Amino acid sequence: MRVGVYSDGLPHLSRAELLGWCAEREVDDVELGVGTWGPKPRPHLDLGVLLRDGAERDRLRSELADHGLGLSAINAAGNVLHPAPTERAEAQARLRGAVDLARLLDVDRVVTMAGCPGERAGGSTGIFAVWSTVADDEGLWEWQFEREVAPFWRELSREVARDAPAVQICLELHAGLAVYNPATYARLRELTGPNIGINLDPSHFWWQGIDPVAVIEAVAGRIGHAHGKDTTIYPERVRVNGLLDHAYPPSAEASSWHFSPVGDGHDDATWAGVIAALRAAGFDGTVSIEHEDPALPAEESIERSIAGLRRALAR
Repeated sequence: MRVGVYSDGLPHLSRAELLGWCAEREVDDVELGVGTWGPKPRPHLDLGVLLRDGAERDRLRSELADHGLGLSAINAAGNVLHPAPTERAEAQARLRGAVDLARLLDVDRVVTMAGCPGERAGGSTGIFAVWSTVADDEGLWEWQFEREVAPFWRELSREVARDAPAVQICLELHAGLAVYNPATYARLRELTGPNIGINLDPSHFWWQGIDPVAVIEAVAGRIGHAHGKDTTIYPERVRVNGLLDHAYPPSAEASSWHFSPVGDGHDDATWAGVIAALRAAGFDGTVSIEHEDPALPAEESIERSIAGLRRALAR
Protein backbone atom coordinates (compact mmCIF):
# COMPACT_ATOMS: atom_id res chain seq x y z
CA MET A 1 0.00 0.00 0.00
CA ARG A 2 1.28 3.44 -0.96
CA VAL A 3 1.08 6.91 0.61
CA GLY A 4 -0.22 9.64 -1.68
CA VAL A 5 -1.27 13.28 -1.57
CA TYR A 6 -4.30 14.81 -3.27
CA SER A 7 -3.06 18.04 -4.82
CA ASP A 8 -6.16 20.15 -4.17
CA GLY A 9 -5.01 20.59 -0.58
CA LEU A 10 -2.01 22.63 -1.78
CA PRO A 11 -3.45 25.02 -4.40
CA HIS A 12 -1.00 27.78 -3.49
CA LEU A 13 1.91 25.67 -4.77
CA SER A 14 2.81 25.40 -8.44
CA ARG A 15 3.03 21.91 -9.87
CA ALA A 16 6.81 21.95 -9.59
CA GLU A 17 6.59 23.13 -5.98
CA LEU A 18 3.94 20.51 -5.18
CA LEU A 19 5.99 17.65 -6.60
CA GLY A 20 9.11 18.87 -4.82
CA TRP A 21 7.24 19.18 -1.52
CA CYS A 22 5.90 15.63 -1.83
CA ALA A 23 9.28 14.19 -2.86
CA GLU A 24 10.98 15.80 0.16
CA ARG A 25 8.53 13.97 2.42
CA GLU A 26 9.04 10.67 0.57
CA VAL A 27 5.44 10.47 -0.61
CA ASP A 28 4.88 7.73 -3.20
CA ASP A 29 2.12 9.17 -5.39
CA VAL A 30 0.12 12.26 -6.19
CA GLU A 31 -3.52 12.55 -7.20
CA LEU A 32 -4.13 15.56 -9.45
CA GLY A 33 -7.43 17.38 -9.85
CA VAL A 34 -9.26 18.66 -12.92
CA GLY A 35 -12.89 18.76 -11.69
CA THR A 36 -15.32 21.63 -11.23
CA TRP A 37 -15.02 21.39 -7.44
CA GLY A 38 -11.68 22.65 -6.19
CA PRO A 39 -9.38 25.62 -6.71
CA LYS A 40 -9.92 27.88 -9.70
CA PRO A 41 -8.04 28.23 -11.91
CA ARG A 42 -6.64 24.72 -11.69
CA PRO A 43 -3.02 25.13 -10.53
CA HIS A 44 -1.59 21.69 -11.34
CA LEU A 45 -3.24 20.36 -14.50
CA ASP A 46 -4.65 22.21 -17.51
CA LEU A 47 -7.05 19.59 -18.81
CA GLY A 48 -7.56 21.12 -22.25
CA VAL A 49 -3.85 21.56 -22.94
CA LEU A 50 -2.95 18.07 -21.77
CA LEU A 51 -5.67 16.44 -23.86
CA ARG A 52 -4.54 18.04 -27.10
CA ASP A 53 -0.76 18.31 -26.62
CA GLY A 54 1.35 15.16 -26.40
CA ALA A 55 4.45 17.20 -25.56
CA GLU A 56 2.73 18.56 -22.45
CA ARG A 57 1.82 15.04 -21.37
CA ASP A 58 5.45 14.00 -21.84
CA ARG A 59 6.53 16.95 -19.73
CA LEU A 60 4.17 15.88 -16.94
CA ARG A 61 5.52 12.33 -17.09
CA SER A 62 9.10 13.63 -16.90
CA GLU A 63 8.34 15.86 -13.93
CA LEU A 64 6.79 12.99 -12.03
CA ALA A 65 9.69 10.69 -12.85
CA ASP A 66 12.25 13.32 -11.86
CA HIS A 67 10.66 13.49 -8.41
CA GLY A 68 10.22 9.73 -8.06
CA LEU A 69 6.43 10.07 -7.89
CA GLY A 70 3.62 8.05 -9.39
CA LEU A 71 0.26 9.43 -10.52
CA SER A 72 -2.36 7.44 -8.61
CA ALA A 73 -5.48 9.04 -10.09
CA ILE A 74 -7.01 11.95 -11.95
CA ASN A 75 -9.64 13.55 -9.71
CA ALA A 76 -12.72 15.01 -11.41
CA ALA A 77 -14.73 16.01 -8.33
CA GLY A 78 -17.94 17.84 -9.18
CA ASN A 79 -21.69 17.48 -9.47
CA VAL A 80 -22.14 15.60 -12.74
CA LEU A 81 -25.93 15.64 -12.21
CA HIS A 82 -26.21 19.32 -11.31
CA PRO A 83 -29.76 20.51 -12.08
CA ALA A 84 -28.43 23.67 -13.76
CA PRO A 85 -27.62 22.68 -17.39
CA THR A 86 -24.42 24.73 -17.71
CA GLU A 87 -22.91 23.42 -14.48
CA ARG A 88 -23.95 19.85 -15.33
CA ALA A 89 -22.41 20.04 -18.79
CA GLU A 90 -19.11 21.35 -17.46
CA ALA A 91 -18.86 18.73 -14.70
CA GLN A 92 -19.64 15.91 -17.14
CA ALA A 93 -17.18 17.24 -19.71
CA ARG A 94 -14.44 17.39 -17.10
CA LEU A 95 -15.19 13.84 -15.95
CA ARG A 96 -15.05 12.52 -19.51
CA GLY A 97 -11.90 14.58 -20.09
CA ALA A 98 -10.36 13.05 -16.95
CA VAL A 99 -11.08 9.56 -18.32
CA ASP A 100 -9.48 10.49 -21.65
CA LEU A 101 -6.45 11.98 -19.93
CA ALA A 102 -6.05 8.94 -17.69
CA ARG A 103 -6.09 6.72 -20.77
CA LEU A 104 -3.47 8.87 -22.51
CA LEU A 105 -1.24 8.86 -19.43
CA ASP A 106 -1.70 5.12 -18.71
CA VAL A 107 -3.36 5.93 -15.38
CA ASP A 108 -6.05 3.44 -14.40
CA ARG A 109 -8.05 5.41 -11.81
CA VAL A 110 -10.37 8.42 -12.03
CA VAL A 111 -11.98 9.70 -8.82
CA THR A 112 -15.31 11.54 -8.72
CA MET A 113 -18.76 11.54 -7.07
CA ALA A 114 -22.09 10.16 -8.30
CA GLY A 115 -23.76 13.59 -8.40
CA CYS A 116 -26.80 15.20 -6.79
CA PRO A 117 -29.84 15.96 -8.98
CA GLY A 118 -32.54 18.49 -8.16
CA GLU A 119 -36.22 18.11 -7.40
CA ARG A 120 -39.08 16.99 -9.62
CA ALA A 121 -40.17 20.55 -10.41
CA GLY A 122 -36.74 21.61 -11.64
CA GLY A 123 -34.70 24.41 -10.11
CA SER A 124 -30.96 25.04 -10.06
CA THR A 125 -29.92 23.48 -6.73
CA GLY A 126 -29.20 19.84 -6.00
CA ILE A 127 -31.41 18.23 -3.34
CA PHE A 128 -29.94 15.55 -1.06
CA ALA A 129 -32.99 13.29 -0.85
CA VAL A 130 -32.74 11.25 2.35
CA TRP A 131 -35.76 12.33 4.39
CA SER A 132 -38.28 9.66 3.43
CA THR A 133 -40.22 10.33 6.64
CA VAL A 134 -41.00 13.92 5.62
CA ALA A 135 -44.05 14.13 3.39
CA ASP A 136 -42.63 16.60 0.88
CA ASP A 137 -39.60 14.35 0.21
CA GLU A 138 -41.17 10.90 0.18
CA GLY A 139 -39.84 8.94 -2.77
CA LEU A 140 -37.59 11.73 -4.04
CA TRP A 141 -34.41 9.65 -3.86
CA GLU A 142 -36.08 6.91 -5.89
CA TRP A 143 -37.26 9.44 -8.47
CA GLN A 144 -33.77 10.95 -8.72
CA PHE A 145 -32.20 7.52 -9.08
CA GLU A 146 -34.53 6.30 -11.82
CA ARG A 147 -34.64 9.56 -13.80
CA GLU A 148 -31.12 10.94 -13.36
CA VAL A 149 -28.58 8.74 -11.59
CA ALA A 150 -29.18 5.39 -13.27
CA PRO A 151 -29.35 6.60 -16.91
CA PHE A 152 -26.16 8.69 -16.68
CA TRP A 153 -24.01 6.09 -14.94
CA ARG A 154 -25.31 3.17 -16.98
CA GLU A 155 -24.32 4.92 -20.20
CA LEU A 156 -21.00 6.27 -18.89
CA SER A 157 -19.99 2.81 -17.72
CA ARG A 158 -20.61 1.51 -21.23
CA GLU A 159 -18.67 4.40 -22.81
CA VAL A 160 -15.65 3.91 -20.57
CA ALA A 161 -15.65 0.14 -21.11
CA ARG A 162 -15.56 0.77 -24.85
CA ASP A 163 -13.15 3.72 -25.05
CA ALA A 164 -10.91 3.35 -21.98
CA PRO A 165 -11.21 -0.26 -20.81
CA ALA A 166 -8.25 -0.02 -18.43
CA VAL A 167 -9.79 2.88 -16.46
CA GLN A 168 -11.91 2.44 -13.37
CA ILE A 169 -14.02 5.36 -12.14
CA CYS A 170 -13.94 5.39 -8.34
CA LEU A 171 -16.94 7.04 -6.70
CA GLU A 172 -16.44 8.73 -3.36
CA LEU A 173 -19.39 7.68 -1.19
CA HIS A 174 -20.13 11.18 0.04
CA ALA A 175 -23.16 12.36 2.01
CA GLY A 176 -24.92 15.10 0.09
CA LEU A 177 -24.77 13.09 -3.13
CA ALA A 178 -27.07 10.39 -4.47
CA VAL A 179 -24.63 7.51 -3.81
CA TYR A 180 -23.25 7.85 -0.30
CA ASN A 181 -23.28 4.46 1.47
CA PRO A 182 -23.08 0.73 0.60
CA ALA A 183 -26.83 0.42 -0.01
CA THR A 184 -27.01 3.25 -2.55
CA TYR A 185 -23.82 2.03 -4.24
CA ALA A 186 -25.25 -1.49 -4.48
CA ARG A 187 -28.27 -0.09 -6.32
CA LEU A 188 -26.00 1.61 -8.82
CA ARG A 189 -23.75 -1.42 -9.31
CA GLU A 190 -26.75 -3.45 -10.45
CA LEU A 191 -26.77 -1.24 -13.55
CA THR A 192 -23.08 -0.70 -14.31
CA GLY A 193 -19.99 -2.72 -15.06
CA PRO A 194 -17.06 -3.26 -12.69
CA ASN A 195 -15.48 -0.08 -14.05
CA ILE A 196 -17.63 1.90 -11.58
CA GLY A 197 -15.81 1.27 -8.31
CA ILE A 198 -15.26 3.10 -5.04
CA ASN A 199 -12.86 5.68 -3.65
CA LEU A 200 -12.94 4.73 0.04
CA ASP A 201 -12.76 7.79 2.31
CA PRO A 202 -13.45 6.80 5.93
CA SER A 203 -13.99 10.39 7.06
CA HIS A 204 -17.40 10.55 5.35
CA PHE A 205 -18.62 7.53 7.29
CA TRP A 206 -17.48 8.37 10.81
CA TRP A 207 -19.57 11.50 11.18
CA GLN A 208 -22.69 9.62 10.00
CA GLY A 209 -22.18 6.94 12.66
CA ILE A 210 -21.10 4.37 10.05
CA ASP A 211 -18.18 2.02 10.75
CA PRO A 212 -15.70 2.30 7.83
CA VAL A 213 -14.53 -1.27 8.44
CA ALA A 214 -18.11 -2.53 7.95
CA VAL A 215 -18.31 -0.50 4.73
CA ILE A 216 -15.04 -1.98 3.45
CA GLU A 217 -16.29 -5.49 4.19
CA ALA A 218 -19.59 -4.75 2.42
CA VAL A 219 -17.93 -3.45 -0.77
CA ALA A 220 -14.88 -5.73 -0.85
CA GLY A 221 -13.51 -6.15 -4.35
CA ARG A 222 -14.94 -2.80 -5.52
CA ILE A 223 -12.42 -0.44 -3.90
CA GLY A 224 -10.07 1.03 -6.49
CA HIS A 225 -8.66 4.02 -4.62
CA ALA A 226 -8.71 5.49 -1.11
CA HIS A 227 -8.43 8.82 0.64
CA GLY A 228 -6.65 9.43 3.93
CA LYS A 229 -8.70 11.86 6.00
CA ASP A 230 -10.02 11.71 9.55
CA THR A 231 -13.08 13.15 11.31
CA THR A 232 -12.94 14.83 14.68
CA ILE A 233 -16.28 14.55 16.51
CA TYR A 234 -17.15 16.58 19.62
CA PRO A 235 -19.56 14.47 21.74
CA GLU A 236 -20.59 17.36 23.98
CA ARG A 237 -21.74 19.33 20.91
CA VAL A 238 -23.37 16.30 19.33
CA ARG A 239 -25.47 15.87 22.50
CA VAL A 240 -27.00 19.29 21.84
CA ASN A 241 -26.98 19.73 18.04
CA GLY A 242 -26.55 16.19 16.73
CA LEU A 243 -24.40 15.16 13.80
CA LEU A 244 -26.52 16.98 11.20
CA ASP A 245 -24.75 20.24 11.91
CA HIS A 246 -25.63 22.81 9.23
CA ALA A 247 -23.10 25.46 10.33
CA TYR A 248 -20.90 26.75 7.50
CA PRO A 249 -18.01 27.09 7.30
CA PRO A 250 -17.10 24.26 9.70
CA SER A 251 -15.28 25.39 12.80
CA ALA A 252 -13.12 23.59 15.33
CA GLU A 253 -14.54 25.96 17.94
CA ALA A 254 -18.24 25.38 17.29
CA SER A 255 -19.05 22.51 14.88
CA SER A 256 -20.32 19.13 16.01
CA TRP A 257 -17.59 17.60 13.83
CA HIS A 258 -15.05 18.52 11.18
CA PHE A 259 -12.51 16.80 8.95
CA SER A 260 -8.99 16.46 10.31
CA PRO A 261 -5.60 14.80 9.69
CA VAL A 262 -5.21 11.03 9.92
CA GLY A 263 -4.86 10.14 13.60
CA ASP A 264 -6.35 13.36 14.98
CA GLY A 265 -9.96 12.17 15.15
CA HIS A 266 -9.39 8.44 15.69
CA ASP A 267 -6.43 6.71 17.28
CA ASP A 268 -3.72 4.69 15.57
CA ALA A 269 -5.37 1.37 16.46
CA THR A 270 -8.58 2.44 14.73
CA TRP A 271 -6.68 3.52 11.64
CA ALA A 272 -4.67 0.30 11.67
CA GLY A 273 -7.99 -1.54 11.66
CA VAL A 274 -9.10 0.42 8.58
CA ILE A 275 -5.83 -0.41 6.81
CA ALA A 276 -6.12 -4.09 7.76
CA ALA A 277 -9.69 -4.19 6.45
CA LEU A 278 -8.61 -2.60 3.17
CA ARG A 279 -5.89 -5.21 2.76
CA ALA A 280 -8.28 -8.04 3.62
CA ALA A 281 -10.70 -6.66 1.00
CA GLY A 282 -8.00 -6.94 -1.66
CA PHE A 283 -6.96 -3.29 -1.84
CA ASP A 284 -3.23 -2.63 -2.12
CA GLY A 285 -3.22 0.71 -3.93
CA THR A 286 -2.71 4.32 -2.87
CA VAL A 287 -4.19 6.01 0.17
CA SER A 288 -4.20 9.61 -0.99
CA ILE A 289 -4.16 12.22 1.79
CA GLU A 290 -6.79 14.94 1.52
CA HIS A 291 -6.60 18.16 3.55
CA GLU A 292 -9.87 19.67 4.77
CA ASP A 293 -9.16 20.60 8.39
CA PRO A 294 -10.56 24.11 9.00
CA ALA A 295 -8.15 24.83 11.85
CA LEU A 296 -4.77 23.86 10.35
CA PRO A 297 -2.54 25.19 7.58
CA ALA A 298 -2.46 22.79 4.64
CA GLU A 299 1.20 21.79 4.95
CA GLU A 300 0.90 21.04 8.67
CA SER A 301 -2.33 19.10 8.17
CA ILE A 302 -0.90 16.95 5.37
CA GLU A 303 2.35 16.30 7.26
CA ARG A 304 0.34 15.13 10.25
CA SER A 305 -1.68 12.84 7.99
CA ILE A 306 1.48 11.42 6.42
CA ALA A 307 2.81 10.59 9.89
CA GLY A 308 -0.51 9.15 11.07
CA LEU A 309 -0.97 7.03 7.97
CA ARG A 310 2.58 5.66 8.22
CA ARG A 311 1.99 4.72 11.85
CA ALA A 312 -1.17 2.86 10.85
CA LEU A 313 0.58 1.10 7.99
CA ALA A 314 3.42 0.07 10.28
CA ARG A 315 1.01 -1.52 12.77
